Amino acid sequence: MTIEKKGERIAKVMARAGLCSRRDAERWIAAGRVKVNGVFISSPALNVTDKDFIEADGKPLPDREPQKLWRYHKPAGLVVSHNDEKGRENVFSKLPEDMPRVVSVGRLDINTEGLLLLTNDGSLARQLELPTTGWLRRYRVRAFGRTAPEALEKLKKGITINGVRYGSIDAKIDREQGRNTWFTFALREGKNREIKIICEHLGMQVNRLIRLSFGPFQLGDLKPGSVAEVSGKVLHEQIKGNQKNAHRRR
Repeated sequence: MTIEKKGERIAKVMARAGLCSRRDAERWIAAGRVKVNGVFISSPALNVTDKDFIEADGKPLPDREPQKLWRYHKPAGLVVSHNDEKGRENVFSKLPEDMPRVVSVGRLDINTEGLLLLTNDGSLARQLELPTTGWLRRYRVRAFGRTAPEALEKLKKGITINGVRYGSIDAKIDREQGRNTWFTFALREGKNREIKIICEHLGMQVNRLIRLSFGPFQLGDLKPGSVAEVSGKVLHEQIKGNQKNAHRRR
């Protein structure tokens, strides 16, 4: 007989409180920064309940805030990290002062622009960024060079580059501008530097990359550096709808 453990893993609880991501919580615990009921813990393999008193860096865990999501137009030149080892400017230091502490849903490279989703709930971030959501990510791409439409058509079947398999990609030529070409790329996985690697494989060099959408959430007319909250109703409707679609896909 299996006995169900009560409570939730401590890293998940910390993430849901908006303090940090689940992965960061695990690192904090390993570094001896977290106490439970007055005792430092060294492993995230611990379930806690509302009766447990949790502290991080000597401060009580914040009360859990309602789950929220924001659209942010990330400018080029900012890293998506709270603590960059090179000391570069990050998106979180540029947010409005009245914003709570947030984590990003996935990441964008330093020179990539466009839509970045932010949330005060680390568990929601993890849920939305998983490939199993099946959500389409659309990008505008400017690359130096040319390629044939036939080469782009082959990307729909996926492609393997240097032993890494990239899933189906819908890529279309929008227009040519001097020696550059503008494309629209649509993909569902979003592996690290995926678009840049694929363009290099096709003999081109990406010099501008803008994310237009992440699933149902659109960049729209949001200006660079601006942030806009997604209504709670829209957020929950989209999550619920995606869960139903994921169930059907199984």
